[in-house]
Amino acid sequence: MRAGIIGSGAYVPKKIISNFDLEKIVDTSNQWISERTGILYRRKADDNICSSDLGAEAAKIALKNANLNPEDIDLIIAASSSPDRIFPATACLIQNKIGAKNAAAFDIQAACTGFIYAVTTAAQYISTGLYKNILVVGCEVLSKITDFKDRNTCVLFGDGAGAVILSEVDYGGIITNILGADGSGSELLELPAGGTSEPASFDTVKERKHYIKMRGCEVFKFAVRVLEDCTRKIAEKANVSLKDIDYIIPHQANIRIIEAAIKRLEYPCERVVVNLNKYGNMSSASIPVALHEAYQTGKIKRGHKIILVGFGAGLTWGANLIEWTL
Repeated sequence: MRAGIIGSGAYVPKKIISNFDLEKIVDTSNQWISERTGILYRRKADDNICSSDLGAEAAKIALKNANLNPEDIDLIIAASSSPDRIFPATACLIQNKIGAKNAAAFDIQAACTGFIYAVTTAAQYISTGLYKNILVVGCEVLSKITDFKDRNTCVLFGDGAGAVILSEVDYGGIITNILGADGSGSELLELPAGGTSEPASFDTVKERKHYIKMRGCEVFKFAVRVLEDCTRKIAEKANVSLKDIDYIIPHQANIRIIEAAIKRLEYPCERVVVNLNKYGNMSSASIPVALHEAYQTGKIKRGHKIILVGFGAGLTWGANLIEWTL
């Protein structure tokens, strides 16, 4: 049995934060941000909104587009770098909010690669016949863990959620997957405090250790290298040429990362889906939101071969090669 995507959804908060808004609170400029990242806007959730709230809204849209009821879902896998809590799982909270009372639920933590890891995991459950309909959600409220006193990171991140539903399909589906990790680079991109390594304390709050920390230059080099390498390897694994790939949907982190990797791949820029100018880096939500928008606007059509490719903290990376079913 082959798993395929039978429905997708996306949801982003209404509040828009522009580069000009950031100019007012941190030493930066619209020109600096746009030239170095490609980001013009990002979305910000209200203070009372959590990742599971955004995830539930994206899930409802995916259910509607798949013509399924919440009770039809057997399993929910949520990926988030900004979960509501350490526990319970954000997937359990989404389950309750959408009324998917028959679904098992758990989280995957692979940072910005989380959606790729979650889709790969879900596909195995479908192919073995253990579950019939699986909801995969990438959801983030990164604004709550972003340090708006750090001009190098606060310009990058935004809030949002994307979701897909995987089921057995007779046509198309997920052809193959690649996952990878290198824990030796874990300190390059991290949220230092709040876990058992550095429990919350007066000092961790004072030192702003509950916010995202990143070594930008090192992460940039890693991202360009792994984005190219992972894309090549998944095409080789499936024994297809990159010329046969209709679209590449990369993690939306930085336009310079995407452009550098695509240039090395000698792949047409017009066949790379990019929406980070509108949303910034939404971590695990970036790929499913871009995927949903590309399908809804008619860019992706039935039979198209698509590579979803991500990279993130961990360090982690991965890709899914999909023949579009819808």
